[in-house]
Parts: sequence; structure tokens; C-alpha cells
Amino acid sequence: MKRFLMGGEKVKKNIGKLDRRIRLIAGAGIIGLGILFKSWWGIIGFLPLLTAIIGWCPAYVLLKISTCKKEEISQ
Repeated sequence: MKRFLMGGEKVKKNIGKLDRRIRLIAGAGIIGLGILFKSWWGIIGFLPLLTAIIGWCPAYVLLKISTCKKEEISQ
């Protein structure tokens, strides 16, 4: 199972490929709109970008959700 280190602990990835793509597009879009409208709200776009990059979402842990398929976890 793919894991990464966070604060010295290993954490299971819980974001699948499609979910990651959606988060990357949404994050970039939010940041772009923030720049376009000269609003600090664009900073919020870094949250979906960060979760897409690391492949782990803390909200999914609380809700006990995983969008990873079995073959994605075993790679």
C-alpha cells in the first residue's frame, strides 16, 4: 500500500487518479480566478492542489472515504 511520511508517521493515500486530476484543475482554477479578480480568496486554491500532490485528504480520513482503486493502492 502506498504511503508517505507526515510528521514522522506513515499515512495511506486516499485520493485516486481521477480525484487528483479534478483537484488539480479546481485548485488551478481557483488560484487563477483569485489572480484575475485580484482577490486573496485565490489562496484557497492551494488546498486542493496540496491534497492532489500528496494524494491524501484529511477530510476523507474523518469520513472514512477513499477514492483509490485497489490497483492504485498496490502500485
